[in-house]
Amino acid sequence: MTNYGTIPTSSSGPVNVEFISRAKDVLKEGLAARRPWKEMFNFHSFNLPSGVSDAISRIKTNFSFFQTNYAIIVLVIVFLSLLWHPISLIVFIVLMAVWLFLYFLRDEPLVIFGRLISDRVVLIVLSVLTLALLLFTGATSNILISLVVGVFVVLIHTLIRKTDDLFLDEEAPGFLRSAPSS
Repeated sequence: MTNYGTIPTSSSGPVNVEFISRAKDVLKEGLAARRPWKEMFNFHSFNLPSGVSDAISRIKTNFSFFQTNYAIIVLVIVFLSLLWHPISLIVFIVLMAVWLFLYFLRDEPLVIFGRLISDRVVLIVLSVLTLALLLFTGATSNILISLVVGVFVVLIHTLIRKTDDLFLDEEAPGFLRSAPSS
């Protein structure tokens, strides 16, 4: 009896497909919170705040409204800063994958050698591991400088982007309702 033309199957196939499908869904949900770049960089909506209270209101409102966009901007700046450190870039990408699999995309509790590992322990271990490996690669100053640059870019945008033309969703979690500023 020959098995020509049959596709071999394994018992782990459906689990892997389910995990990949779930990962896609999580990424789609995260990216769905992103606001249109056109709306973010509408040049008619830029001016300086009128005072300190207006500046603070703009920071809160814009950060809440564009938080996914800001995260993308900061990550791109960090990624670009690592282009000149290929080993650090590889370590960074591997660590992002480890974070995704062990922390962000995991639905079930982590069990190692029959012991249940809490989310707090996973968070602490991954944080220490990430810090240690990035320190080991020698790109820590690049990463810190790029994070400062990213935060500065985000802060400047939150200050100069008017909020009176933003349509804030009252039912969406994390979005602030504020009075329009001029």
